[in-house]
Amino acid sequence: MDKNPFINALAASGYIGLIVTLIFNSPHFVTDSELGLMAPMLFLSLFVFSAALMGYFFVYQPLQLLLANKQVEATKLFLSTVFAFAGITIVIVLAWFLLSAAL
Repeated sequence: MDKNPFINALAASGYIGLIVTLIFNSPHFVTDSELGLMAPMLFLSLFVFSAALMGYFFVYQPLQLLLANKQVEATKLFLSTVFAFAGITIVIVLAWFLLSAAL
């Protein structure tokens, strides 16, 4: 990934937004009776894939720095990414509250 924590956090937020949009719109395309046993398998697969991507977005570059004996930079990048992600999440939630109050 990138050593820019904002880009990493934005990629994580974008991925989450895409998955939520697909799940939210999926009842229009698939009914529960059609999924049957596949639903738990699909959700577990999505969970594992999501955990891998979030690990990549949040941990890969800091781990590379840590292995290169750059502990301070690794910690700074990891925490910056986490705080950037938290900031993006807060902005989205606040925008949602403001928009829902306005409508």
